[in-house]
Order: sequence, then C-alpha cells, then structure tokens
Amino acid sequence: MAVKALVTGGAGFIGSTLVDRLLAEGHSVDVVDNLSSGSLANLSEARSNRDHDLTFHQIDICNDAVVSLIERRSPEVVFHLAAQADVRVSVTDPALDARINVLGGINVLEGARRAGARKMVFASSGGTIYGEPDVADLPVTEAHPLRPLSPYGITKRVFTDYLDAYRTLHHMEYTSLALANVYGPRQDPHGEAGVVSIFAGRLLRKEPCTIFGNGEQTRDFVFVDDVVDAFVRAAAKGDGLLMNIGTGTETSVIGLYRAMAAAAGVHEEPVFAPARTGELDRIALDATRAKIQLGWEPWTSIEEGTRAVIDWERGRLDP
Repeated sequence: MAVKALVTGGAGFIGSTLVDRLLAEGHSVDVVDNLSSGSLANLSEARSNRDHDLTFHQIDICNDAVVSLIERRSPEVVFHLAAQADVRVSVTDPALDARINVLGGINVLEGARRAGARKMVFASSGGTIYGEPDVADLPVTEAHPLRPLSPYGITKRVFTDYLDAYRTLHHMEYTSLALANVYGPRQDPHGEAGVVSIFAGRLLRKEPCTIFGNGEQTRDFVFVDDVVDAFVRAAAKGDGLLMNIGTGTETSVIGLYRAMAAAAGVHEEPVFAPARTGELDRIALDATRAKIQLGWEPWTSIEEGTRAVIDWERGRLDP
C-alpha cells in the first residue's frame, strides 16, 4: 500500500538513494533539504520521471518554518536523515552541531507530531554512539553502553532520547538505526566513510592515495542499498528500538585500499601519513537485532560494493 513519506536530507547520498527506493515502490515523497551538502543532481532522475509523486522543499531544518511545512504536507512516515555529520566539525563547533542535530531535529519531531505522523525512522551513528569499545566487545551489540566521545555522537544519542519521549508523550512510534560506515555511489568524499569515495576518485585519476596511520584500523563498511532496505523495513517494524545496521565484519583501511586498487587496475602502494587525532581504532556492529526485528541482513560484499563505487565514479569522471 502506498505511503506518504517525508525524507529530511533527501538530496544527500543516503537520502536520495532512499527517495529512489520509495518512489520505485509507488510511495509519494516530500524531500526537505537545504542543499548545504546534498545536491539536486542526486535527485535528477527521480525529478525527471513524471510518474513519480515527488515534491522538493529547499529549507533548513533549523528554520522554524519547517515545522508548519511538515504539518501541511502531513506525512505518515518521516525519515530523518538531515544532520551535521562531520565529527571534526562537531569538535570545533559543538554549538553548531547541537543546533542542527538537536534543535533542528526537534523541529522535525514537532512537525511530525502536528502532522499526526505514525512514525519517524532516524539515522543514528553506530560509529560514534558506542565510543571506543573494547576489542573483546566487537562486533558491538545495542546492549553496549552508549559512551560517545564526540559532540556529534552525543547529539545522536540525545536525539534518540527525544524520540523515546515523544513516543511516550505523543504516541508517535520511532526506530533509530545506528548506521555503520555507509558507502556507495553518490557518496560525498568529505562525509562519513568518505574514504571509499576518495580512494575511488584518486585511483581512477592515477593519483596516490593517503592512509592515515598504519592502515590496520578497521571499519564496518555497509553498502548504501542495503542500508536503504533497512530504512524501508523500519517504516513498518522495529517500533521503539535502536538497531545496528552493519555487516558485523571489520575491514582494515589497508585491506579496503588493496581491494579497490585491484578493482581499478592499480598496482601502486598507498602513501602513509600520521594517524589523525581522535580516530577510532576498531569498530564493527552486530546487526542480529535488525535481522530478528526487521528481517534485514546486508547482502552486498565489500568487493561488489566498492566495484559499484568505482564504476559510478568512472562514469562521473568520463561521461
């Protein structure tokens, strides 16, 4: 059955991929994005298809007018992906981070409440809300204490508390998805997990790739199509839960580079630079709860996913 959906951050990398999926399934979609990091180019195909019920609204979630906008559009489900997503920015300007991720998020919540929305599905951050887990705790489950070490991670934890409060006070359901390092086509090289996009572009341009540290640091890289599938499933399941969305597998940065270099036909070794302060050493997320509650599992291997990024980047560089 068709659903009326609203996606904040819908012109971004993950958001636009979600919009494409929702439209393909016949849902009507409102996109809210201020285009500070998203791009209308990400929505070009969706907007050019006259069969799609898509409306774009260029507005900042920190603008109080977004509350009445959401109320007027009366979505059944709100997918909240708009955020200040740079951990380093959150450290240098925590007030900006809180203004967007907490106060802006409350605007979206209020709009959803006034609209009588049934549910909000929220993009949290599995790479930051758990802090620096012990190696023995990997892959991390949702039972792990939430001890974020950055203002960005704190805002993600705090907003889930707001979602829980709105569920109690206003009977609006939510699901909070703690995303691993999402990668895929359309990815902003400056965003979270941007290393995949950076490597793809530099490998195809035959430029050296830099690895900060020894390359043995690990991440849980999960493909964007798999993540979008979790969002769609969460619209109808997993009420009131925080759920990890990842592969449960640690991939080292040097291992990632070698897989991508092989796919791009490059044989040069990367350049190594000093490790960046505050960077996590190792992380992976246990997604068993999502498998049980959503029927969700990742299906895209790191080899398949990075090849898709390289192919997309190749088409972008040489149309």
